[in-house]
Amino acid sequence: MGAGALLASTAGARSPARASEPDVIVIGAGAAGIAAAKQLQAAGRPTIVLEARDRLGGRTFTDSSLGPSYDAGAMFIHWAERNPWTEIARELGVATPNESWGGGFQLFQNGSPMPAGDRARRRGAFGEIDRRLESADLRQRDLSIADLLSGLGPELAPVASSGLLLSIGEESARISARDYQRLWSGEDYVVPSGYGNLVARYGAGLDIRLNQPITAIDWSGPGVAVTTAAGTLRARACIVTVPVGVLKGGAIRFKPELPARSRDALAGIGMGALTKIALKVEGDRFGVAPGTTYFEAGAAERLISFELFPDDRDLVIGYCGGDYARDLSRAGPAAAREQVVDLLAGMVGGAFRKAAGPVSFPAWWTDPFSLGSYSVCLPGHAAARDILAEPVGGRLWFAGEATAGGGAMTAGGATLAGRTAAAAVARLKA
Repeated sequence: MGAGALLASTAGARSPARASEPDVIVIGAGAAGIAAAKQLQAAGRPTIVLEARDRLGGRTFTDSSLGPSYDAGAMFIHWAERNPWTEIARELGVATPNESWGGGFQLFQNGSPMPAGDRARRRGAFGEIDRRLESADLRQRDLSIADLLSGLGPELAPVASSGLLLSIGEESARISARDYQRLWSGEDYVVPSGYGNLVARYGAGLDIRLNQPITAIDWSGPGVAVTTAAGTLRARACIVTVPVGVLKGGAIRFKPELPARSRDALAGIGMGALTKIALKVEGDRFGVAPGTTYFEAGAAERLISFELFPDDRDLVIGYCGGDYARDLSRAGPAAAREQVVDLLAGMVGGAFRKAAGPVSFPAWWTDPFSLGSYSVCLPGHAAARDILAEPVGGRLWFAGEATAGGGAMTAGGATLAGRTAAAAVARLKA
């Protein structure tokens, strides 16, 4: 099928107005791709968005496969005071209240409530990352978080870093302390109607082609040629917003090969594996207040938390990260469900086994269109994000949470990065 057939295809159309010869091709209809396309549309640049999935949103995905919905990807509007999604939601009339603390939390050790002494030691250890980052001078040497905490000793260091498994989704030895140090902070808002739903709604009116995984990008000529299974499209410029995991996985071939500077930047960025596993649990609440969080913390490297019946929905949602989450992802939904049910039965009681229903497990680590949850700079490579954001040949841009600097690892950062790339492309002579 040639370019004409691809352009005529109606699969995934989001608008009756479709560009016959796009000025810009945006690859990926997640937060970054949608934001870039919206800005280019406002600048009067004909733009097509090619999306590999059969839906919008990318790693912002509100999953309703179990009946009650939950955000299987991005959940919080972080640093909400300056996050663009705060204003977008307001414009669309979507409520974004402050994060609720739910019904409290409990710590467990191998299925039993954790002794008070162990709980106290953990509380002290958890604060060590922030304390050490505040005093560390990382200008000359970019340590890993594990190196930063090594002075705590073999007993407390793993405990201190284990919280990163649920925030960054990666092992502390693979996290650049300098990059982590510059991440933005602020208020966290939530989207009760679904963050993924909000992002998808924002994409209305754009020319988005779904089910169009990219196989090649040729930037050898004066413009770019983008190839999918359906054909090839040409444009003046291209903004690539696919996750770093996909770029490193080799599914998209670049002709010619990307410059060494871009390739080195990609080599310095990994992908975390923050993972959510949702169970439908109807009826009995087992005496647990809705929104309570249980932590199984018997082994620091296998830390997992469970949010039980959030907003009184018939759901229990597990969160884990790092190599433990990778193992669960590779094992698949059935094996992951078995492990989760075993853990919860130990915490809640044996009756939980009968109440536990079907599982939803969108494992980002094994998803071919993500290959990870979000980007993590490796130790010694804190500059990689800024380098990856540099234009290639004046016609190829990479944009997304991985190029968002202090806003990295968030949908808000991806949106800002998409807008930045779009602004640069819009300045090109028409």
